[in-house]
Amino acid sequence: MKSRLRADLIDLMLTPGLSGHEDRVAALIRARLADEGLVSRVDRMGNVIATFEGEPEAPSVMLFAHMDQLGFFVRRIEPDGLVRVERLGGLSERAMAAQAVMLCVGEGRNVPGIIMNKAHHATTPDEKYKVLTAPQITIDTGHGSKAAVEAAGVQIGTPVVYRPQVIELDGNRIAGTSVDDRAGCAVLLEIARGLAQRVDGPTVHLVFSVQEEFNLRGAVVAAQALNPDIALQIDLMLATDTPDMADRGDMVLGGGPGISLYSFHGRGTLNGVIPHPALVRLFEDAARDAQMALQRSAQVGVLTDLSYVQLVGQGVASLDIGFPMRHSHSAVECCDLADLEALARLTLTALSRITPGFPLNRAD
Repeated sequence: MKSRLRADLIDLMLTPGLSGHEDRVAALIRARLADEGLVSRVDRMGNVIATFEGEPEAPSVMLFAHMDQLGFFVRRIEPDGLVRVERLGGLSERAMAAQAVMLCVGEGRNVPGIIMNKAHHATTPDEKYKVLTAPQITIDTGHGSKAAVEAAGVQIGTPVVYRPQVIELDGNRIAGTSVDDRAGCAVLLEIARGLAQRVDGPTVHLVFSVQEEFNLRGAVVAAQALNPDIALQIDLMLATDTPDMADRGDMVLGGGPGISLYSFHGRGTLNGVIPHPALVRLFEDAARDAQMALQRSAQVGVLTDLSYVQLVGQGVASLDIGFPMRHSHSAVECCDLADLEALARLTLTALSRITPGFPLNRAD
């Protein structure tokens, strides 16, 4: 399993897919599913959906992870050919300077560029410790004029992402672009393989969703159509095992999968998830019986699509599950393959325990 996860994750990380432009990622995922003989479909939003029919009396489950990544959109091309952008998603502006980027001009074609950084020798004392915001940066593609940049296919609205890269660190650790949430997509592919071999269990809709980094709504359209009883989202959980994060929790990279007991954005978007207690018990019991580690997270500043999916219809029993990740929303996010493997195994075990009579009302 781990070798498959590694291969899937690397290929997914190297495939660009800014929010609203997930086509290449979707094509890769659908090809992987087809390799396993699994049928998928795409809705109007661009979500990729694969349904595994199960016991009609058992609650149905929507299990999802988002395909898109954060980045930029071109807003202006200067006469000298330098490109101005607006950010998309919660980019870490502290991590932007001097990064290599890729401008995705369509039909699988890309234009490389770099985010310019003023020479250190020429910066004034007050500039040396100042972080530029996304609207202030410029991207150099090397073309030298607006006409040359446009001839290369770049125009207003062109999506821009950090140059896709994969850095295989010691042991099972992989760093690079869009670990959030291509790691979740790799886990979902592995779960699809497991569901294809099962003989019983609930109906499970696997959804590879769009536009999570943009407005946290991509999966809502799928939920409205599928009308699940239970929703589980796979996404990152902030690793807190480094000095800069030590006071934020107790989530260890390589320490196993996790569940979120509380999330709340708290900065403008007043939403979050307090999970359904029956789902918390489901994963706790499954982990205990399988003698697997299960970490716990409670964070302010974290938000996922699940915050809105839980409100669909009469309400959906919901739980965020995930994997520890370092350096979130930078160009070098980092995860551990052992955590991904354990998350896939744990989720398959938990799904098998959702039977007719599973308590969906909190009062039960």
